Order: sequence, then structure tokens, then C-alpha cells
Amino acid sequence: MRNRVLRSAATLAVVTLPLALAACQSGTASGAAGGAVTGAIVGGPVGAAVGGVAGAAVGAALSPEESTRVRSYVVAQRRPSIRVADEVVVGQPLPPRVRLYPVPENVGLTNPYSYTIVNDRTVLVDPQTRTVVQVID
Repeated sequence: MRNRVLRSAATLAVVTLPLALAACQSGTASGAAGGAVTGAIVGGPVGAAVGGVAGAAVGAALSPEESTRVRSYVVAQRRPSIRVADEVVVGQPLPPRVRLYPVPENVGLTNPYSYTIVNDRTVLVDPQTRTVVQVID
């Protein structure tokens, strides 16, 4: 009986996970809601809670106007780019050796983010967790 339940759960996850991921990638479910949906499908109620928290961090991207202001500020600061071997991915933390710089309040962001330049790309970071929030090109 227990094996039958586990097989059913695994089959459900395999069948529905691609649908949930497609919805998240297409923009129909993003941020905390998208993370919660994906987490719920993969891990049930606990997965929904964890996925919602992760999705909230990823879904906190800037508006186009905010991205433009940050990009202008960063270009004026002329900070050095640091090379890292791993790909910079939204939702993943940066290595401890990467130096973060605060985004000042006068740039006009709603959240107190930091930024850095990694592999010649501007990266917006949550300073508390060092998690990449957005890559600004």
C-alpha cells in the first residue's frame, strides 16, 4: 500500500511539475505565488512554504524605471568586475569573496538592495542573504 502511494505521488510530480514550471517561466505565476505552486507540487505543504519564500526573493525584480536608475548609478560608480567560475543565477547566493556595494536611498528603490559587478554584469543582491535578485544588463 505504501509503495502504491509513493508511486502515485511520484507520477503526479513528474506529470505536473513541467506544467508548473512552464507557468512560472511564462510569467503567469511569479514570485511567491509561483514558488508556492511549484513547491506544493513537488513537496506538498512544506514544499509550498519553502517554494513561496524562495519565489518571493526571485520575484522581487525591479521595474524598468528602477533598473534604468540602478544601471545609471552603477555605471557612474565604476566598480571593478569580479570573475567567478559559476554562472550568476537569480535566486542563488553569491560567493563570500564577492564584494557588495549598497544602493543608496536617493536611487529610489523600494527595498534596500546591494549591487556588484560579476563577470561584467551588474547584479542586484539582497544584502542579508547575498541572494541574487536580478541581473541588470
